[in-house]
Amino acid sequence: MTTPAQQGPPPTSGQASADPYSIPLEKIDVSDSELFETDTQWGYFERLRKEAPIHYCAESEFGPYWSITCFEDIVEVENHPDIFSSAHSIVIGDPEPDFPLEAGFITMDGPRHAAHRSVVKPVAAPRNLKRLEPLIRERVIEILESLPVGESFDWVDRVSIELTTGMLATLFDFPYEERRKLTFWSDMATASPEQTGAVGVTEEERQEALMECLEVFTGLWKQRENKAGDGRLDLITALANGEATKGIDPMEYLGTLVLLIVGGNDTTRNSISGGVLALNEFPAEYQKLRDDPSLISNMVSEIIRWQTPLAHMRRTATQDTELGGKSIKKGDKVVLWYVSANRDETAIDRANEFLIDRPDVRRHLSFGWGVHFCMGSRLAEMQLRILWEEIMARFHLVEVVGEPVRVRSNFVKGFQELLVRLHPLP
Repeated sequence: MTTPAQQGPPPTSGQASADPYSIPLEKIDVSDSELFETDTQWGYFERLRKEAPIHYCAESEFGPYWSITCFEDIVEVENHPDIFSSAHSIVIGDPEPDFPLEAGFITMDGPRHAAHRSVVKPVAAPRNLKRLEPLIRERVIEILESLPVGESFDWVDRVSIELTTGMLATLFDFPYEERRKLTFWSDMATASPEQTGAVGVTEEERQEALMECLEVFTGLWKQRENKAGDGRLDLITALANGEATKGIDPMEYLGTLVLLIVGGNDTTRNSISGGVLALNEFPAEYQKLRDDPSLISNMVSEIIRWQTPLAHMRRTATQDTELGGKSIKKGDKVVLWYVSANRDETAIDRANEFLIDRPDVRRHLSFGWGVHFCMGSRLAEMQLRILWEEIMARFHLVEVVGEPVRVRSNFVKGFQELLVRLHPLP
């Protein structure tokens, strides 16, 4: 996987500082994390969608891979999980041989995937979300009421992380006062051996942090075994007592934890930050929201499309096949660039505009497609909706006052820092 951003303005070199149309097509490598840290990936994806929607990159940090950049081609791949498997890895990089960490049931196929997913699905089901909504609103109000008005502060730390980490603690029934450990483990889980040295974290330290995560959650597992009937509805109780999961080995348990922590933390956290930035970049849309706050629910889906908090998912070909006229060989890496598909104007009208009243707004790929569609999508949408309902009740403007510091990652498309200033209602 790839890693959190280093502090300060990112350097630019190579592709990040080049004209996307000046590089030979076969040399384009959109797995370059610097493109995402500098927000310079868009021209490369635009060119690939036009000239090579099924594109082969022979040399990269992660080895050779295929890029799938158009909406309908990604849907085609997602609709054929028998040919395009999730079992090897769901990110472009491969697991370390001496630390074979996978991401739980999202790296499974077929009946085994369905059985494991069904164990935890009730925690994110509509009935439980209805129960959680008052608690989420209470926490949102507490966070917003604690913010300084008229002073600059980091929205990522004070709002995005605080809200999503608190929600994760609730879903795991994890000690609330220790909730920031979940953020730390999430960041460690998405750090890559190729880049950890650049941010002062060695691969050994990363593995040590994840083993600490496993140790803590193993203790919670032992506390909750054989307690499925006591009315609890949390992810650990579900896993410890589910027929398909109660016998999983420690590394598979850790992989499942990573899936649930990253899925519940990074995605919502970065959509919360991305929505603030988008409204600042499109002030007419912000005014549209002030004029008609009933657009919030629709806007939430547009924020999630616009941000695309997970830039890609990887599949591995299980057999020789053909896609878009290209011959893909058994074992080839096939990377589904959701971040590109969500700007595909052949599938989404005015895709490069942020429109909070967009019709058919739920037609996007930020949650994936098919059997691996994000289990927590409704929870993410609910958190964003409640947050913006309470923001609009308190503030005229959440003003971005500094350049966003983006994460150096080709997987988690997000923010390390976003400085803002709050303006009260007149």
